Amino acid sequence: MLGYVTLGTNDIEKAAAFYDRLCAEFGVGRMMGDENFIAWGKPGGGAGIGLTKPFDGQPASVGNGVMAAFQADSKEQVDKVYKLAVEELGATCEGPAGPRGDTFYAGYFRDPDGNKLNVFTMGG
Repeated sequence: MLGYVTLGTNDIEKAAAFYDRLCAEFGVGRMMGDENFIAWGKPGGGAGIGLTKPFDGQPASVGNGVMAAFQADSKEQVDKVYKLAVEELGATCEGPAGPRGDTFYAGYFRDPDGNKLNVFTMGG
């Protein structure tokens, strides 16, 4: 249903390095951008994610209760992406990768700008 999610950043270069590596784990790269905006995904390939410096020129800030989720193919991919984000890319843990109920497996983290993300898979 969603076309894309856009998150704010105050350091587009640092954020771009974070999302370049994270999105590569899902087999996608940059599909458009300029000095103020970058989007990752595949045209026609489902929802993508973008980063932008706020249009109004004010500092970007995170929303309380706002989160973007990356859908993984397996629990192993959840573990790999969560570990990459937290151990290599400077993300902060918001809940380690693991089961949440019987069919949901996820890890939660914040990117270098503080935006809350998760990586998840559904199934038994």
